Amino acid sequence: MSDFNPPAGRSVALVTGATNGIGRDVALKLAEQGHAVLVHGRDESRGAAVVKQITEAGGTAKFIAADLTDLEALNGLAAAAGDVDVLVNNAGFSWFGPTADLAADTFDALFAANVRSAYYLTAALAPKMAARGTGSIINLGSMVGQIGLSGSAAYGATKAALAALTRAWAAEFSPSGVRINTIAPGPAYTAGAAADRIAALGKTTLLDRAAAADEIADVIAFLASPQAGYITGALIPADGGRTAV
Repeated sequence: MSDFNPPAGRSVALVTGATNGIGRDVALKLAEQGHAVLVHGRDESRGAAVVKQITEAGGTAKFIAADLTDLEALNGLAAAAGDVDVLVNNAGFSWFGPTADLAADTFDALFAANVRSAYYLTAALAPKMAARGTGSIINLGSMVGQIGLSGSAAYGATKAALAALTRAWAAEFSPSGVRINTIAPGPAYTAGAAADRIAALGKTTLLDRAAAADEIADVIAFLASPQAGYITGALIPADGGRTAV
């Protein structure tokens, strides 16, 4: 049973990895849109800071800690969340380097964090959305899931997997009213990324710059909104045109 009790009539959004970076900005944007936001992460102090920012602005939010690579913890998160109207599968991490340098345990951790967590959280929540006849799920992909970039083989494979899952889930759940999409950002400045590397990647885009995290969050918030009511099964690039040419 969920122990989260938002005001009556207010939709609930669960954002994974919402204590920093793009996820944090998504949580703030969705709160601005009127959603009650479940802020997921692993750092309680950072989670409390996001919740405080939302509630001080008049919104409703709660922090839930969970290690999404642990299936028991993931199931606990799904149970605590209850009936979710919007799910943003944002949590995960990246690894870049020569293929031969990637240790097997890091490879497994990449897929557990980036793919398996999204799979089983969707498996827990999407059927309940379908039973209610409405819902929106947004998966955080990447431009490296669509193009070849040296050093990104394993990470790119996790993001390509999310795009494939999105199409299959749309086929499964959209006839019941659940929209499922992937956003594929290009280089974006976040606290966990090396700014010089992001800036260099930004120079490879048609707009000649990297994105701010809130620019990506804006697209995710749009996909969660009724204005995107006819979009499902799509991969939406937000990469400054990097994959267009």
